[in-house]
Amino acid sequence: MSLDSWNDFLCEARKRPKSRKRSKSRKRSKSRKRGSGAGLEKSLKWFLDKGPQKKGGYPKKRRPNFKKKKFNDISAPPGAPGGLEEEVEEDSFEMQPELQPHIWHNDALWPEVRERMLEIVDDFMEGLGIDISMEDVRLTGSLANYNWSKYSDADVHIVVDFSQLDEDIELVRTFFNAVKLRWNLLHDIKLYGFEVELYVENAGEPHHSSGVYSVSNDAWIKHPVASDVEIDFVTARKKSDNIETQVNLIAQMVESGQIQSALKSIEYVKAKIRRMRQAGLSGPDREFSAENIAFKILRRDDTLARLSQMKYDLYDKKMSMGKINNEI
Repeated sequence: MSLDSWNDFLCEARKRPKSRKRSKSRKRSKSRKRGSGAGLEKSLKWFLDKGPQKKGGYPKKRRPNFKKKKFNDISAPPGAPGGLEEEVEEDSFEMQPELQPHIWHNDALWPEVRERMLEIVDDFMEGLGIDISMEDVRLTGSLANYNWSKYSDADVHIVVDFSQLDEDIELVRTFFNAVKLRWNLLHDIKLYGFEVELYVENAGEPHHSSGVYSVSNDAWIKHPVASDVEIDFVTARKKSDNIETQVNLIAQMVESGQIQSALKSIEYVKAKIRRMRQAGLSGPDREFSAENIAFKILRRDDTLARLSQMKYDLYDKKMSMGKINNEI
């Protein structure tokens, strides 16, 4: 089963556990005991359980209802009325003269912001049910750079050595992708309006961001440079419009009842999006590449969420059975 398949079955979350008050005397610790492969698989099975679910969806966040939103049959080309040029603000990608002032002070995180990030990470790690050592907690993405905007997220990365848990690195990666997705779906935590997104990364993995800050050590790992960046918005819009057109065509397939074909098309488009973004992040322009900007456009206009929503709906339809005729 692919990684997307694992993650997509997380959508029906269980009842949200009652919150616990944080003990003021509790000490933050990076050191935890090594877990076992059996324990990891047990926890993974719990998080990825596909059994009968209670009605009501997510306790806090819910999947967007795209049935109430109208979409064109095909995407408008760049510059056309109603196209992405009117929907996405170009200046939201531009470089700012300073780091976000509510997050940063004197080239360091505000102490209260840093402490809150560490508290969130502590709660996340304690809820895993598996002992593990954290090597670092890092802030990356646009909030650790000069290209922040109102659309930015607080991308908090928890760095761990996957081999501490099990020699099967892909199993560990799948586990962490599952639990971080579930956490992000269940919680809607904002720091001065910026949504907190947790990620778990394997120690030693390369960083594509030009700004990386160690929250644990309160110091820059890679300081961003405040410089003018010329973004190829025309190419970015062409790429995003191409994807949006394919998503709209898949929607037509769904409407006509071509379930299996639509599911295969969704997997194809999602893989294409992943390859596109990876190519951009690996290139010289990195997060400012046309490919990565196209990805952000697709995320902001809900095309990515719409694609996932269609997959959820198609899976439900595929697995459902006919109604019982109770007429006498």
